[in-house]
Amino acid sequence: MPEMPEVQGLVDFLAERAAGRTITRVSVAAIAALKTFDPPVTALQDAVITGAVRHGKFVDIALGADLHLVFHLAKAGWLRWYDTVPTTLIKPGRSPIALRVALDDGSGFDLTEAGTKKSLAVYVVRDPHDVPGVARLGPDPLDASFTRDAFAALLTGRRMQIKGLLRDQALIAGIGNAYSDEILHAARMSPYAPAGNLDDADIDRLYRAMQTTLRDAVAEAAGKPPADLKDAKRAGFRVHARRGEACPVCGDTVRSVFFADRSLEYCPTCQTGGKALADRRLSRLLK
Repeated sequence: MPEMPEVQGLVDFLAERAAGRTITRVSVAAIAALKTFDPPVTALQDAVITGAVRHGKFVDIALGADLHLVFHLAKAGWLRWYDTVPTTLIKPGRSPIALRVALDDGSGFDLTEAGTKKSLAVYVVRDPHDVPGVARLGPDPLDASFTRDAFAALLTGRRMQIKGLLRDQALIAGIGNAYSDEILHAARMSPYAPAGNLDDADIDRLYRAMQTTLRDAVAEAAGKPPADLKDAKRAGFRVHARRGEACPVCGDTVRSVFFADRSLEYCPTCQTGGKALADRRLSRLLK
């Protein structure tokens, strides 16, 4: 799933390449991806793009003060940019393309989604906070107001595991499965550590790891076109999606814990005192 750093990369790219351009054509190929009807998608026609910003993992393309094209790429969605947008007709149900936007200089983009499980979501709204997922977002971890003390206050009394807290968009916006793995590895912390039990030293270490990991990833994504962002993301991982490889810090083997629709990766030596965490999938099979 695209997370904060690569979504920020997309936003920066769109702000540079699409701002000032007029939308000349919008084609909806996957009607299930369009979650709103008022304003209608036809309201985008002839609208001028005035900017692009990020809300958590949502991309918000502004078209003046009271019209926004907002989308969430979900687990398998992406933005495909064209310097010359194709003119071929999109056949619904026979293409990964969900939405195509053409601009007045001939450029444009598709929103695509791979696989059979379709979760990509597109909204045409007057205010980005009309999107339920945006309205529910917690603070952005890279915002200046998200200080170490603000983070500590957020942890107080929480009984949930720290990895789950980092991934909870209502608590902290923009971090997902991949970067929570990376942050916890950098902090040398178990993904199962109870959030509310962290002491001051733990909180200091985790906050620094969060800031460093995310800022480095955002910097790595800066200036890259959409086609290069996924590879740049994967190249920066130390443990996520590195099962069976050597930890770059200590040399131990990176392990995985599997769940129904995802996995987490960690280093036993760096994070769990050398102990392997139970594989939830295997544990269920043995019951």
